[in-house]
Amino acid sequence: MARPGNKIIQAKLVLLGDMGTGKTSLVLRFVKGQFFDHQEPTIGAAFFTQILSLSEATVKFDIWDTAGQERYHSLAPMYYRGAAAAVVVYDISSTDTFTRAKKWVQELQRQGNLSLVMALVANKCDLEAKREVENEEGEQFAQDNGMFFLETSAKTAQNINELFHEIAKRLARACPSKPPGVNLINETRDRRRKSFCCLG
Repeated sequence: MARPGNKIIQAKLVLLGDMGTGKTSLVLRFVKGQFFDHQEPTIGAAFFTQILSLSEATVKFDIWDTAGQERYHSLAPMYYRGAAAAVVVYDISSTDTFTRAKKWVQELQRQGNLSLVMALVANKCDLEAKREVENEEGEQFAQDNGMFFLETSAKTAQNINELFHEIAKRLARACPSKPPGVNLINETRDRRRKSFCCLG
């Protein structure tokens, strides 16, 4: 619910990463508070919405959860083009997914959107005993590439809300310059337009 007098930001957010890294589980945990041990792979992309109310703004997220399978890679630009934020996800128990995450970051950087808010997310931190990618490796890569970094677990909900709150805060701070993928909504004006749209 938007706070009175608060600016409202509508922002497109995209999740990228290899199949099985837990992208859908992250979103489901954030949007619905749910977690399933056996989550079906995403086909193409899935769409979710969620609203976060901060003291400085109300952020309405349009979230695109992209499929991780290689055969869907060519579709990805359709979803990340024009995004205000991107979350690149890897699995701490798989070095291969970290290597793939780095390639996603490079692909996003080639788009040349300097105002894109980027997060590098090391998911499945509940699998500490199977860890292949050290926290420091992810943190260093994120720092070198102007991203912020978090280790998360969709299973235990660790850092899930923190991830999206941090993105929302960064978007709210950037908002006077209105980065691509962000729409400022004048709620009063929109409401008036709806009220009168059917009058002759």
